[in-house]
Amino acid sequence: MEEYRKKYEEWRRNPFFDKETQKELEEIEGNEEEIQDRFYQDLSFGTAGLRGILGAGTNRMNRYTVGKASQGVANFIKKEKREKDGVVISYDSRHMSKEFAEETALCMNANGIKAYVFKNLRPVPELSFTVRKLRMYSRCDDYS
Repeated sequence: MEEYRKKYEEWRRNPFFDKETQKELEEIEGNEEEIQDRFYQDLSFGTAGLRGILGAGTNRMNRYTVGKASQGVANFIKKEKREKDGVVISYDSRHMSKEFAEETALCMNANGIKAYVFKNLRPVPELSFTVRKLRMYSRCDDYS
């Protein structure tokens, strides 16, 4: 069995994945090209971060791929012993951006890393400024 097919079957049958995800994957059963495209690789970071098509699969943007990437960042922060520094998380107007920001904050919190999340949309330069200054907490929610 092809490796992408094994990943597809795991996502489809593992109760870890929510019902909506499993339903979406059930709907593509038999469409080998679609299954392969969703599972032939893990979504990877580019110059603009983690981006991709929304949907179920390892090669799609979803709460599981965002969670996996967030855990990788958390592992690095912990390895560097920088948990107390915390992270600042923002989001924009793209679909699921707020939900992905919240997923990231929860992952950081589960790893003992303080996460500050803006209460609403912010332009990228404001996030950049906040990361440098870390003095705008009154405009952020503390997820700790």
